Amino acid sequence: MTAYPLTALATLLAVLIFFWTTIKVGQARGKYDIKAPATSGHEMFDRAFRVQMNTLEALAVFLPSLWIYAITVGDLGSGVTGLVWFLARAWYGLAYVSNPSKRGPGFAISMLCSLGMWAGGMWGLVKILMH
Repeated sequence: MTAYPLTALATLLAVLIFFWTTIKVGQARGKYDIKAPATSGHEMFDRAFRVQMNTLEALAVFLPSLWIYAITVGDLGSGVTGLVWFLARAWYGLAYVSNPSKRGPGFAISMLCSLGMWAGGMWGLVKILMH
């Protein structure tokens, strides 16, 4: 059995970021009296909700790319990149809520991580298929 402990840790951290954004939306829903199923109503709630949805959208690209990279290239690279992605998404989320115009660096770093994992995973897969 091949183990991928760093990739597994990165995956759990990615899920943790999503849990965190979900909790923040619930708190904002209560604080700003936004009744379900509404998804807008107060600017601060809207910001928290967008962070959650943007994180969900990012996970759909990041997680498969992370694991394909881990399997075809290696655990260390995916684990380290996953940690950077986690930190960048936290930066993005905190910046977006405090001042949306400051969200760019966290977004850019997390997207570069996703793109790197995708490209590396594709490269690793092509190498395997060529042998």
